[in-house]
Amino acid sequence: MSTSKTAPTAPAAKRDRTHYLYIAVIVAVVLGITVGLVSPDFAVELKPVGTGFVNLIKMMISPIIFCTIVLGIGSVRKAAKVGAVGGIALGYFLVMSLVALGIGLVVGNLVEPGTGLQVTDAIKETGQAQVSDEALPPVDFVLSIIPVTMVSAFTEGQVLQTLLVALLAGFALQAMGRTGEPVLRGIEHIQRLVFRILAMVMWVAPIGAFGAIAAVVGSAGLDALKSLAVLMLAFYTTCFLFVFLVLAALLRVVSGLNILTLFKYLGREFLLILSTSSSESALPRLIAKMEHMGVSKPVVGITVPTGYSFNLDGTMIYMTMASLYIADALGTPMSIGEQIPLLLFLLVASKGAAGVSGAGLATLAGGLQSHKPALVDGVGLIVGIDRFMSEARALTNFAGNAVATVLIGTWTKEIDKERVGEVLAGRLPFDEKTLLDEGEGYDAPAADGSSEPRGDDKELAKA
Repeated sequence: MSTSKTAPTAPAAKRDRTHYLYIAVIVAVVLGITVGLVSPDFAVELKPVGTGFVNLIKMMISPIIFCTIVLGIGSVRKAAKVGAVGGIALGYFLVMSLVALGIGLVVGNLVEPGTGLQVTDAIKETGQAQVSDEALPPVDFVLSIIPVTMVSAFTEGQVLQTLLVALLAGFALQAMGRTGEPVLRGIEHIQRLVFRILAMVMWVAPIGAFGAIAAVVGSAGLDALKSLAVLMLAFYTTCFLFVFLVLAALLRVVSGLNILTLFKYLGREFLLILSTSSSESALPRLIAKMEHMGVSKPVVGITVPTGYSFNLDGTMIYMTMASLYIADALGTPMSIGEQIPLLLFLLVASKGAAGVSGAGLATLAGGLQSHKPALVDGVGLIVGIDRFMSEARALTNFAGNAVATVLIGTWTKEIDKERVGEVLAGRLPFDEKTLLDEGEGYDAPAADGSSEPRGDDKELAKA
C-alpha cells in the first residue's frame, strides 16, 4: 500500500514545476499584445518566432499519432471493434458539422453584420488572393490520403496519411499475434521518447506565444478590430453557445460529465491554443490526456486524428457566418435557398482543405470561388481579423474533439468511468514531464479484456 500511495505524489511534484511554464505563457501573451500595440512594425517581424514554435509542435504530430494508433490497434484482438469506432466517429462528425453549420446559419441571418459596408478594389484584390490551390476536390482529397511511400507519410506531415499507415501497421501487428509483441514493445519505447521530446519543446511555449500574439496585434491593429467588432462578437458568441449548450448537453446526457470539469482538466491545452491560434499545437497533448483520463487507446488514436480533419465545428460556424457577412457586405444577400447549397458545398470543401495552412480562410475563399465566384471579392473584408477569429475557431474545434473522444468512448464502452472520476477530481494527476503514465497500464479500459501485453502494468494500476 505504501508504494501505491507514494506513486501519485511524484507526478504531482513534476506537475507543480510546470505551473511556472504556463504562468510564463500568460505573461508572454500580455507582453506580446503590449508590443503589438506600442510597436506594430517591430511586432510583425516577430511572426517567425511564433511560426517556429508551432512548427516544432507539428513535427511531433505524425510520430505520436503513429505510435498511439499502432499500440491501440495492435493490442486489441477484434478488428471489428476498431471499425466500429471509426464508423461511429465519422457518423458523429458529420452530424455535428451539420449542427454547427445550422447554428451559424441562424445567427448569421439574425445579426446581419455585413450590411452597409463598402468594398473597395483593394479589398477585392485581397479577397481574390486568398483563393488557395491547395484545397482539393473530394475525389482528389480521398486519393491524397494514400502516401507516395510509407515513409513519406511522416516526412510530409499529412495527418490522414499517417493515420492510414498506422492503421495498416496496427492491423498487421494484430494479425501477427504474439510474434508481433516485440515490435509493439519497441513502438511503446519510441512513444515514450517522442512524448519526452514534446515535453522539452513545451518549455519554448512562452517565446512562441510572445511572437505569435505580438505579430497578430501588430499586423491587425485596433482600427481593423473596431470595424469588424460586430462580426467578431457574433462569431465568438455563437461558438460559446455551441460549446456550452450543444456540446455540454451531449456530454452530460451521454457521459454524465460536466463540461467545465473536463475543460478544467484541459486548461493548459486551451491556453496553448489561445497563445498560438492553432488547435494542432495541442493535438499531441490531447491524445496523451485522453488516454490518461481513461479512454482506450483505439478510441483516442482513431477519434482525435480523424476529428482534426473531419470534426471542425468552429470552422463550420466560421464559414457559415463569414459567407453571410460577405454576401451582405457586397449588397447581394443570399436567400435561404441559396445559403443551404453553398453551406453543404463548404461542408464537403472543408474536408479537401484538411491540413492546409490557414485552412479556415483558404477553404472559405476556395469554396466561394467554386460555388459562387462573385463573393470571393468580399473575402478581403475579413483578412484583417481572420487571425483573431481563428482563436475561437481553434478553441471550438479542440473542444469539439475532446468531447467527441469522451462520447465515442462511452458509446463503444471503451472508457474507464471510475478512472475518469479520479482524474477529473485531481486524484490521479497528469505527468507533465513524460506525458505518459509510466507506472500504470495506460492502455486503459479494454472493455473486452483483450489488451494482454502489459499485464504487470495492470497489476500496478490496481495496487
